[in-house]
Amino acid sequence: MTTLAEIEENFALFDDWDGRYDYLIELGRSLPPFPESERTDANLVRGCQSLVWLVCRLDNGRLRLAIDSDALIVRGLAAIVLAAYDGKTPQEALELDTLALFERLGLLAHLSPTRGNGLRAMIERIRECARAAIADANR
Repeated sequence: MTTLAEIEENFALFDDWDGRYDYLIELGRSLPPFPESERTDANLVRGCQSLVWLVCRLDNGRLRLAIDSDALIVRGLAAIVLAAYDGKTPQEALELDTLALFERLGLLAHLSPTRGNGLRAMIERIRECARAAIADANR
C-alpha cells in the first residue's frame, strides 16, 4: 500500500491537474479488493453521491479499514483516506487532520461540492468508529 509520504511526493511531481487526476485514479485502482459480502447497506457511507462502502474494525488496538467506491475519482480519494487511517490507534485517528492533508495536496479546491461532502462523510465514519472503539475500551 502507498504511504501518505509517497502520495504527497508523487502529487508534487505533477505540474497540472490532468496528471494529478490520473494519479488519483491510479491510486484508486490500487485499493485492496473489497469483499463482495461487505457491500451491504450497513457499510454504505451516507452523504456520498457515489456508492462508497467502508468497513472499520479494531484489531489489536488498531483500526483496520476496507473501503471501495463505484467511482474512479472517489476510489482514489478512498485510497488516500485508507493510507491515512489504516493501522492507526483510535486516538491517533481522532487526532489526524486529514482535511489539512487534502488541502496540502490541493484536492479540496479541485473537488466538486458533492465529492467534498463524500470525502468528509468517509472521514466522519472512520472518526465514529474510533470514538466507539475508545468508548468500548473505557467500559
